[in-house]
Amino acid sequence: MDRIKIFAGNSNKPLALEICDTLGLTLGKSEVKSFSDGEIYVDIQESVRGVEVYVVQSVSVPCNDNLMELLIMLDAFKRASAYSITAVIPYYGYARQDRKVAPRTPISAKLVADLVTVAGATRVVCVDLHAGQIQGFFNIPVDHLYATPVLLDYIKNNFQDDTVIVSPDAGGVERARAFGKRLGASLAIIDKRRPKPNVSEVMNIIGEVEGMTAIILDDMIDTAGTITQAAEALKKQGAKKVYACATHAVLSGPAIERLEKSPIDEVVVTNTIPEREGARSKKIKRLSVGPLLGEAIKRIHYGESVSSLFV
Repeated sequence: MDRIKIFAGNSNKPLALEICDTLGLTLGKSEVKSFSDGEIYVDIQESVRGVEVYVVQSVSVPCNDNLMELLIMLDAFKRASAYSITAVIPYYGYARQDRKVAPRTPISAKLVADLVTVAGATRVVCVDLHAGQIQGFFNIPVDHLYATPVLLDYIKNNFQDDTVIVSPDAGGVERARAFGKRLGASLAIIDKRRPKPNVSEVMNIIGEVEGMTAIILDDMIDTAGTITQAAEALKKQGAKKVYACATHAVLSGPAIERLEKSPIDEVVVTNTIPEREGARSKKIKRLSVGPLLGEAIKRIHYGESVSSLFV
């Protein structure tokens, strides 16, 4: 492990420190700052020649600044002759733009993959990508981790009988079914329409939820429109209690206000995105993926299976 060094940009240093604690390492010395005009400057303050470097950076708010920090850090390590450079991206920004939804729209998730590769990354580690096919946008190895073990442990320890796992849309059915199978819980699906970005409309609920504890499962909560509308629909259908679980707490715009006013009893998320001022609520419970990422890094270093973490 003495050939590993962990570095972090400004987006999620607390998570990077947790990863270091898991591995028994200290966070690498670096300075990431901006000039007065916003131009980003990176100074790596220790030798990385011949070392396995891991750069921890979530592409979250402010996503463009954090993306540029990541790219410039990768370039700095490449030019400093690091043996290998792994971009650890707990939250992969631009992942929702993974296909052309109209004739003249970009595939920004592919563009970001190209930028990360050209900047110098030799491997990428991500957590719960919005779409699995994003792995194919890279021409370098991608280790796609899941927050499943972290969320499953919490659900098993806090929820008992009469539980139904709810997918908030058709795209999340596979994820919800896998959770339900491991928990021995039933499955329900929200029939949703999305007329435009960040706007959703609940049409129907497929499955039995009356008198049960409903757990809405999603990969991210952005403006919380989908989650809160689903919660209201579940309550109308007779759900006893409603909880929400998601990996990425983007929580932009009116998200906190919507969650506070919603019938959701608790929102369980992970720390792939750090808690921000103005994005706090007593309903939100944050779980750490630091030990999970630390174990994955350790297995990558020793050439062991990463997928066995999720069996």
